[in-house]
Amino acid sequence: MIKILIIIFSATGNTAKIAKVIQEELKQLGADIEEKDVTSYDDRKDPLDLAPYHAVIFGSPIHARRAPRIVREWLDTLDGQGKLCATFFTYGGFTVHPTHFSTREILEKRGFDLVSSAEFLAKHTFNIGGWSAMENRPNESDFEVARKFAKQTYKRFVGKDPGRPDEFDKTELTIEDLDEGEKRPFLVITQLPSRMGADCSMCMICEELCPTHAMNAEMGEVSEKEKCIACLRCIDNCPEDVLSINDLSPIWPFALDMLKETEESMRNKISKIYL
Repeated sequence: MIKILIIIFSATGNTAKIAKVIQEELKQLGADIEEKDVTSYDDRKDPLDLAPYHAVIFGSPIHARRAPRIVREWLDTLDGQGKLCATFFTYGGFTVHPTHFSTREILEKRGFDLVSSAEFLAKHTFNIGGWSAMENRPNESDFEVARKFAKQTYKRFVGKDPGRPDEFDKTELTIEDLDEGEKRPFLVITQLPSRMGADCSMCMICEELCPTHAMNAEMGEVSEKEKCIACLRCIDNCPEDVLSINDLSPIWPFALDMLKETEESMRNKISKIYL
C-alpha cells in the first residue's frame, strides 16, 4: 500500500476543504493517507522526516501570484529525498501564475519530483472585509475536479502513468516585482485585524492560530505589523466575532476593473488540473 502525506497551509479553511476531498478519494483508491497542517507557526518548526512516505501532496492558497512567503520559506527547508510529489492551490478568482512554476522550482531544488498540480476556486480572503469574490466556492464542481486530480495523481504515484506536467506559465515580472506585489494587500487593508477596543473573553485563539505570531490577543490587534501576511485567520476563527479590518467593499469594483474582470466572468471560472 502506498503511503501519502498531505501537507496543507489553510488559514481560512479553503485549502483544507479541497484536501479533505483529495484525501477521501485517495483512500478509496487504496492509499494510506496522513495529513500535516503547517498553518500554525509552531507546526512549521517541527522537524519533518519524509522517509516513511512514498509521495507527498502540498496544498496552499495563492497570495499575490505565489504561495505565501512563509510557505515558500518552509518548503525550502525540506529534504525531498527524491520523493514524488504534487501541488494544489486555492485562490479567489484573480491571478494564478507563476504560482505553479515558482513552487515547482523550490520543490525540485529540494529534491522532489513533481508529477501534477492543480488550482481550485475558493472564496477570496477579502470577502471577510466586504468583497464578493468566489462566494460559495469551492462547490461540488470544484470537488469533482479535486477527485479527478486525486485519481490522476495516484496513477502517477504508483507508476501507472509516467507523465509529468508540461512547463508551467511563468510571468514577465521580476522577482523584485513579485516581492513588491506581496505588499499590495496592505494598501487595501489599511486597518489590520483589531478588536477596535471591543471587549472579549480573552480566549487567545487569534494569537495561538496566527501563522506568523503577529497577533497580540491582549492588545487585541496585530502588534508586529511586519510579520502579518493578511491571511485573516484570526478574524475567520474568532468565536466572538470581535475582530475586524477596514471596510473593503468600496474597493471591490476597482479590483474587478483593474484586472479586467466582471462578476459574471468570475462566476464562470473553473478549477484546473495540470498534468
